[in-house]
Amino acid sequence: MTTIVTVLTPGYADWETALLNAGARDYYNVDTRFATPGGEPVTSAGGLRIIPHMAVEDIEIDRIDAILINGGTIWQTPDYPDLNALLRDAHAAGKVVGGICDGVTALARAGLLDTVRHTANGPESLSDTNYAGEPHFVASARAVLEQRIITAPGTAPVSFMGAVLEALSLRNGDLDFYLGLYAAEHHAA
Repeated sequence: MTTIVTVLTPGYADWETALLNAGARDYYNVDTRFATPGGEPVTSAGGLRIIPHMAVEDIEIDRIDAILINGGTIWQTPDYPDLNALLRDAHAAGKVVGGICDGVTALARAGLLDTVRHTANGPESLSDTNYAGEPHFVASARAVLEQRIITAPGTAPVSFMGAVLEALSLRNGDLDFYLGLYAAEHHAA
């Protein structure tokens, strides 16, 4: 069974990976798991309190297929969790690694964006990360997938969902249907 672990932090942006995790679980029978620093319960920006399945420190890379970093305000503060080794190890093991909104800063801090095409809320959102990938930055309203690394601005939860499922080799006509369904309001006149 395909397994996705989404990392959540205090104040996480609950809308950014909700569609992905619900669609993956309900439509694709993916095991969706959630991890937090220390395994502590966290409350989202919208007030949703969750009890995670595991601590970030207990993620076993060989037992997952993807690790995703959900955005939230903590990533722009000194209190962000250090995920550098985890993300580098996951990528080196051939796992899908993704970040949306300020979660992309964790990938930048780990050096994963230095040589691949990527996006974010803007290049300025990555400036305090020792980021060396600006030549590969793409200003995009949609998620960008390259070398099993997915990045997206916070405004792109639908294309983020599509890119993650595509990277996991789950893209088919059903995914195209769901992407069209969930993005339909953006095409309405």
